[in-house]
Amino acid sequence: MRFIPVTFALILALLPGLVRAETSAAPPAVSVPPLPFKHTTLPNGLQVYTVEDHSGPTVAVQVWYHVGSKDDPNGRSGFAHLFEHMMFKGNEHLTPDAFDEMTENIGGENNAYTAEDVTVYHETVPSNYLHPILWAEAERMSSLALNDPNFNSERDVVKEEYRQRVLANPYGEFYLDADRKSFAVHPYKRPGIGNIAELDASKLPEVKAFHSTFYRPDNATLIVVGDFKQEELDALIKKYFGPITKPSEKIPRVSVKEPARKNDKVETSFTPKAPLPAIAFTYLAPSIRSGDAPALELAEEIMAGGESSRLYRSMVYEKQLAQTVSCNADMREDLGLLIFRAILASGKPIADAEKLLSEQIDSVLKQGVTEAELTKAKNRFLTSKLLERETTNGKASALGEAAVVYGDPTRVNTDLSKVQAVTAAQIREVLNKYISGKKKVVIEYLPESMKTATGEKSEKKS
Repeated sequence: MRFIPVTFALILALLPGLVRAETSAAPPAVSVPPLPFKHTTLPNGLQVYTVEDHSGPTVAVQVWYHVGSKDDPNGRSGFAHLFEHMMFKGNEHLTPDAFDEMTENIGGENNAYTAEDVTVYHETVPSNYLHPILWAEAERMSSLALNDPNFNSERDVVKEEYRQRVLANPYGEFYLDADRKSFAVHPYKRPGIGNIAELDASKLPEVKAFHSTFYRPDNATLIVVGDFKQEELDALIKKYFGPITKPSEKIPRVSVKEPARKNDKVETSFTPKAPLPAIAFTYLAPSIRSGDAPALELAEEIMAGGESSRLYRSMVYEKQLAQTVSCNADMREDLGLLIFRAILASGKPIADAEKLLSEQIDSVLKQGVTEAELTKAKNRFLTSKLLERETTNGKASALGEAAVVYGDPTRVNTDLSKVQAVTAAQIREVLNKYISGKKKVVIEYLPESMKTATGEKSEKKS
């Protein structure tokens, strides 16, 4: 079968063929061109994945460090996020504005993000500027300006992010509660954004120790996708990244195992910030590396993907009990959560909303999903993935996630087929596996005005 190049104009034409009858796990009717990546490992342990692609005059560079918020030191939540900011403060060869000057001044972009399992730095530039970007990424991997002025200024920036995203958001604490109240012992329970008290308690020597522990070549993966010549790129990578020394100390890894839940639990809190009540149900879910992940990702789409989804149709449109609903199959490297959320409509009883949410979940567990729902979910999911692969940065992100988070770079070329092969019966089977008979955490986030006179249910004030 010949490969058909996927462009934006072809996506809608491809999708009907991408979704086959769900009676069997047959190969897809249309194949998406694989990313022809090459992989090498430098003597210092740096993993390198490259895709030579001359379809446009740009190149994407990403450096994935296998360290995230779950690796924050005890009592120092937000440390990985803080360090993401520190990586932009330069060194004796890099000014704090170096990455902006090397990218934005020539029409490119640069940014970074911290997740539970990884921290990722990425740039997209015209391909003739690849050389300085590689040099700069190698520079900040090898050394940083870790001093008190830089540390204090970036700590203040992160604290302000917390104020804006959490404290100033009426439901900021509610969204953090999904992790904080759902995990018993796993460090996923600590919010990646951190908290002000623990950030204030942090010290510069701790930051230096964090850098030497995790920011090293044998804990990093370099992704380069775009318009370059492989031989020239190999020489640049060897020149700039090859001399970086690998520390002799072993990289510490989280080994904590989250225990199975023994009981259902209701966590209720009151806040003066929220104008309307919010509720969430959470269940423990598998690692993103699990074979059940594709079915759970499609279940997320069926339950709350758009205004025709089950939860929106029943809770927002028909019964008008909620103003917003969501479902997240939030799977990570170690394990994940299935999270069902709703912010209620004005004047609607919490008990009614929780009852209807439970009924909608039970309906899927008992009756399964329809072929029409599955087809729509696949179309929405695959469209987003195909659009991602229209850009060099999107291709680099897909390859980096496969190599680092999934632990298998070949999944960048196989996962779309796995999604296409999911059947309606598998959706029902997998949801029952993680929900039916399992214990759930119910999170109630309520306006202060709903607090009882005695405050019996109150556990905290946000």
